[in-house]
Amino acid sequence: MAKALRPAKLDNGQGKVLRRMPGTLKPTQRLSRFTVLWVSTSGVPFQTAGFTCTASTVGGTRLATVRFDNYGTAVFRSIGTPTTRTLIIRTFDQDGVLFRTRTVPSGVAAFAIIG
Repeated sequence: MAKALRPAKLDNGQGKVLRRMPGTLKPTQRLSRFTVLWVSTSGVPFQTAGFTCTASTVGGTRLATVRFDNYGTAVFRSIGTPTTRTLIIRTFDQDGVLFRTRTVPSGVAAFAIIG
């Protein structure tokens, strides 16, 4: 088993909106809460214990702050899907150091931070 990666501080601005559901999923298997995935460029989730993610409006109002699990996933239980507004998400380490900032368009259920 490969050792889990920790994200680097360097930010190259990559992200991806997941708009289409794979054909093998049934409509009832839709994500009901906004989910952020943080993965390496090869698609492997980072080891994100101790990291947090905030979601804010474009105007700067903070909507929610959640913790990442150990496997690169943060679920915003207070933000339903599809999202109804553009969101700004920011990721921080346990010391409060900003690692990534991304803009997420409205109408999505999940967003992948790549790198």
